[in-house]
Amino acid sequence: MTLPWLQRVELALFAAAFLCGAFAAAALTRTQGSFSGSCPLYGVATLNRSSLALSQPSASSLCYFVAGASGLLALYCLLLLLFWVYSSCIEDSHRGRIGLRIALVISAAAIFLVLVSACVLRFGTSSLCRSILTLNSTISCSEAQKIPWTPSGTGLQFYSNLHNAENSSWVNLVLWCVVLVLQVMQWKFEAAPFRPLQRRDPEWSSQTDALIGQRPSHF
Repeated sequence: MTLPWLQRVELALFAAAFLCGAFAAAALTRTQGSFSGSCPLYGVATLNRSSLALSQPSASSLCYFVAGASGLLALYCLLLLLFWVYSSCIEDSHRGRIGLRIALVISAAAIFLVLVSACVLRFGTSSLCRSILTLNSTISCSEAQKIPWTPSGTGLQFYSNLHNAENSSWVNLVLWCVVLVLQVMQWKFEAAPFRPLQRRDPEWSSQTDALIGQRPSHF
């Protein structure tokens, strides 16, 4: 079975969304792991002699939420992609109106979750950077990666990882918005299916008259 072209484009977007979500979850998890499980988002850094320390981390559940939402949506994209690839190759499967309605609800919920995650990453990283810059130990947050952290090994590439996670989340948001638009288009096509012309339709008479001409009138 050949999938409609709109659904093929949708699956390509799901593949890209899977990569973005997985990358964002991995980058944030790596950053949290470098801080020994503490969440650096909205955290406060202090200067301990010549090294930095995360003195007031935020709740670990905040990072768990962002990484978990990105990871679960990435897993959903992967499973959905595999399902439709299998269905198009093996089975004669078609997504009906009920399936499309469920997909619309899931896409709307995914957009909300990705938007919240991207905003948390954006403002949480900015809050952490402001606390670092107030210490007057560096001129930028990216330069703070070169300063040793306490304990040793803490904060390795923290800004690069958080920045990459944020960018991946914004790209993921755009992809989900395009997916929602494509699903709405498919919903409209399903709502107005093609119906062949009938003899009683006015278009039928105009089409036949154009092909065979007007019938001669009888006196």
